[in-house]
Amino acid sequence: MPRLCAVQFAVVPNDIPANVDRCIAWLRTAARDASADLVVFPESVTTGFNPAMPAADFRALLPPPDRLLAPLRAVCRELGIHCVLPTYEPGPAPDGIYNSAFLLTPDDRALPPYRKTHPFPTERLAAGGWTTPGNDYPVFDTAIGRIGLHICYDGDFPEICRILAVRGAQIICRPSALLRHFEIWDAENRMRAYENHVYHVAANAVGLDAAGTPYFGHSMITSPIGHTLALACAGDSMIVAETSPDPIARVSQGNSVPQRFDHLQDRNVASYTDDLLRPARSSYEPAERIPFA
Repeated sequence: MPRLCAVQFAVVPNDIPANVDRCIAWLRTAARDASADLVVFPESVTTGFNPAMPAADFRALLPPPDRLLAPLRAVCRELGIHCVLPTYEPGPAPDGIYNSAFLLTPDDRALPPYRKTHPFPTERLAAGGWTTPGNDYPVFDTAIGRIGLHICYDGDFPEICRILAVRGAQIICRPSALLRHFEIWDAENRMRAYENHVYHVAANAVGLDAAGTPYFGHSMITSPIGHTLALACAGDSMIVAETSPDPIARVSQGNSVPQRFDHLQDRNVASYTDDLLRPARSSYEPAERIPFA
């Protein structure tokens, strides 16, 4: 069965060649020491999350994805390994930047990126940040299973993982640079796995970005019944977990009690309304409201 791996390391802010070299070194370590089939890196691993410069200036630093990814594709071919490589990607507008994640495969297929659909409020271009949202949720067929992607703040929205699961995802990867606290990180990752019966690989940033913001790491891999299979510390590290051919056969890990439910099959779809697609806002007030667009 596939072995899933998450790697976290402190990036060199905005030094893309140095960070790509670190990713390649970690890919080799994951293949050699963990026999990993899939390695997931944290959000914006090639630069760090906050570039601390105007969007147009930052966009000028970003190489075309094909050029940036070429050495990583070569290593994935060489090692026979899959990799989720998150990076900022220049968009068509002069200040357009996507917060993207690319799935690289050993057979070197040219798969489209996942582009973060829910940028964090301060990250949005319309709010003075640097990121333009994407609008699609691809699921990729691979030799190790069907893989879907979402990025950091996307994980606050259960609709995304549900779409990916309905589209057949068996493994969902969440590259992140999450800043809030471990209880939110832990609860979200375990629940997204449990409510959709998927393996969930969440790689979180560590160290400082160009804005001097610290990240706490604690990357984690969660099973389709919501168990934490692997948990990283707060520094540079790698975690690995092996998948099971029947991960929802029992109600909990090591338990003899059989599971008799399936959260996807058991949906009462006929009872659902279009309320999920209606704009809304909390009845309570945050300290500041930043409109999505």
